[in-house]
Amino acid sequence: MSNTLSQKTVLLIGASRGLGLAMVEEYLKRGYHVIATGRAASTDKLRDIAKASAGALEVETVDVTVPQQVADLRARLADRRVDVLFVNAGVTNDDRETIADVSTEEFVRVMVTNSLSPMRVIDAFQDLVPPTGTIGVMSSGQGSLTNATNANHEVYRGSKAALNMFMRTFAARSADSPRTLLLMAPGWVKTDMGGSTARLTIEESIPNLVNTIEAHEDRSGLHYLDYLGRVVPW
Repeated sequence: MSNTLSQKTVLLIGASRGLGLAMVEEYLKRGYHVIATGRAASTDKLRDIAKASAGALEVETVDVTVPQQVADLRARLADRRVDVLFVNAGVTNDDRETIADVSTEEFVRVMVTNSLSPMRVIDAFQDLVPPTGTIGVMSSGQGSLTNATNANHEVYRGSKAALNMFMRTFAARSADSPRTLLLMAPGWVKTDMGGSTARLTIEESIPNLVNTIEAHEDRSGLHYLDYLGRVVPW
């Protein structure tokens, strides 16, 4: 490991592709020591980057929907200090499905991955984050109740709205902590999940998103922000 006492460490959960992988590359460019995770079958790109990183990138495997794997990762990192903990893991479903016709199994899959599992990770790893640190999670502007003016992406929207609520209750439970808590909306980005018709490129979203995370260091409490640092209405 190449990190020094003065080098900040970021733990990125769900970073094997898309926005998460782009965050890995961005944080490496900025001189951070990065610990990045993916599911066991999806870490090839991360490991290629790690080989060229001179020790700046560590790769761990975890499926956040499996509590034992989360516990095992927490045990492996028990003696580490994490300045930024950011959970990016998430899935979507067929956006044509409404809440009326989505199967129970698909509904559970999306909610467990997007809402329950990120909060389990945050609860498990929060003690690694110092009082000056940041805990963030990838939300979406589609999790805003105020902005829900059409009927698209109903199940995905519901999962992100639930995630937002759980972060609010986590913030209430952690009211005595000065750590920064962030719900980040990256915008509609061209990825496998966002699709080819999305408005933003990864290059337009992720560097700005990381800028926003860095700009909110030492700003305690919970903030729901987009990639440009604008407040998203609840």
